[in-house]
Amino acid sequence: MNANASHFVHFATALLPEGWADDVRIAISDGVIASITCGANAQAGDERHGIALPGLPNLHSHAFQRGMAGLAEVRGSTNDSFWTWRETMYRFVDRVTPDQLQAIAALAYVEMLEGGFTRVGEFHYLHHDRDGRRFADPATMSAAIVAAAQDSGIALTHLPVFYAHAGFGGLPPGDGQRRFLHDMGGFAALLDRLRTGLSLLPDAILGVAPHSLRAVTPPQLSALAALSDGPIHIHVAEQVKEVEDCVAWSGARPVEWLLANMAVDSRWCFVHATHMTDTETQALATSGAVAGLCPITEANLGDGLFPAAGFLAAGGGYGIGSDSNILIDATEELRLLEYGQRLGARGRNVMASAGGSTGGALFRGALQGGARALGAPAALAKGASADFLTIDGDHPSLAGRQGDAILDGLIFAAGRSAIDGVWRRGRRVVEQGRHIHRDRIAARYRRVLADLLA
Repeated sequence: MNANASHFVHFATALLPEGWADDVRIAISDGVIASITCGANAQAGDERHGIALPGLPNLHSHAFQRGMAGLAEVRGSTNDSFWTWRETMYRFVDRVTPDQLQAIAALAYVEMLEGGFTRVGEFHYLHHDRDGRRFADPATMSAAIVAAAQDSGIALTHLPVFYAHAGFGGLPPGDGQRRFLHDMGGFAALLDRLRTGLSLLPDAILGVAPHSLRAVTPPQLSALAALSDGPIHIHVAEQVKEVEDCVAWSGARPVEWLLANMAVDSRWCFVHATHMTDTETQALATSGAVAGLCPITEANLGDGLFPAAGFLAAGGGYGIGSDSNILIDATEELRLLEYGQRLGARGRNVMASAGGSTGGALFRGALQGGARALGAPAALAKGASADFLTIDGDHPSLAGRQGDAILDGLIFAAGRSAIDGVWRRGRRVVEQGRHIHRDRIAARYRRVLADLLA
């Protein structure tokens, strides 16, 4: 279907911002939702489907790490941790060329679309050549990300990462970080170049990402926040050691320090924020910042559990991300988010309000928080990009379900196997659960991994 043509799609039921509606007829023009009519009969020529959901935002991805999925699952001679995993990551990233990055990212983005994500926040810190030297074009590696987004069709919020130090207080970086490093002038030049490069993509958004408090100094962090009016994302309080090191440096914990020293508002996304006191949890929830949760990666790395109950009780907003991309699946991220909370609390239905659907709460929470974090609407609404999923109503785990019971069945039982179609800007990019370019993109990925792992 030509995304630039005007056409109509009719759904038996659809999740709209105001709730579920039946017999929903949507007009799409130039990839954007032009109108929505509820209680409408399908007309001749309408494309017809059963259940529609808005596509989910993936607020945190390191696309290149899709290529190392499974490579760090061998026990070392000491207790394995995030820090030993990081050494494996450094060895892998040493080898990746721009063309190889494009191939890896394209497969990651295909899998995101197949799994229910329609926009990705690419937290991109692989900037330089394999020996650490700058490319003539500072956006060479970012251009590979843009090309992968263009090839797959996913929407992109690009978050180039500023990384300058190896530890709190401006410690000098190590050799394994040489491909990530910038000074402020070089980073500003990268942003200028990206403002042109991102024009190749419809509805692309540019933000900034100070990697973490251990990778930037306070003056650099203040300067970075002023370089863009887009989203600001930062890793924070993912590991206990990180918290301890921050206290040793500043006398404050990472979330505590950021909220006291930066003008944190709804532009900010605190990625992970795993290790917080009750006071920090309350303060983050009321700041307007989004908590960027990545349950599959956080479980894989042994990070710990986010204090969700207190955060939600204080009105906090969250979204989900695929982070290391070891497994890309929006429903699994949501399911594991709830199950982790159940294990920690030794209870059930932790993420829901009294009397409410847990699947409904998870989906809406990730939709709203992810949209805020990535700076783009995520809804079936007039004026929004026509980004949506169609769900197989005949899936056994959805039999007889209506309203939020559909989301409960999808997240906790059916999973991604019930996603039969995905549309981006009005163009169908996933059919019967498979991306329309999967075979070509996966074949290229296999060739690249064979070379990288030889």
